[in-house]
Amino acid sequence: MDKSMLAGLESLPEADQQRMASMMEQVQIRDSLRMYNSLVEKCFTDCVDTFKHKSLQKQEETCVKRCAEKFLKHSMRVGMRYAELNQGAPTQD
Repeated sequence: MDKSMLAGLESLPEADQQRMASMMEQVQIRDSLRMYNSLVEKCFTDCVDTFKHKSLQKQEETCVKRCAEKFLKHSMRVGMRYAELNQGAPTQD
C-alpha cells in the first residue's frame, strides 16, 4: 500500500492505523475485482457471438484483445485524471 495514503492517519494509535490500512487494502482489492469483472462482462458481451466452438474464433479473439486494451487504457486515463484533480484540490490542515 502507498504510504502517502496513510499520511493523515499519523495521529491515530498504531492499532487504528493498522485497521485503517487493512480496510484500505480491502477496498483496493474490491475495486480491482470490480474493474476486472466489468472488463470481462463488457468484452464478452461485445465480442462473443456464438457458442458453436469450444474456443474463441479468430475474430472474437481479436475483438476481445482490442476491447481489453481499450478498457485498460480508459481506466488508466481516468485514474491519471483523477490524480491530477486530486493534486489540485485544496488540502485541509
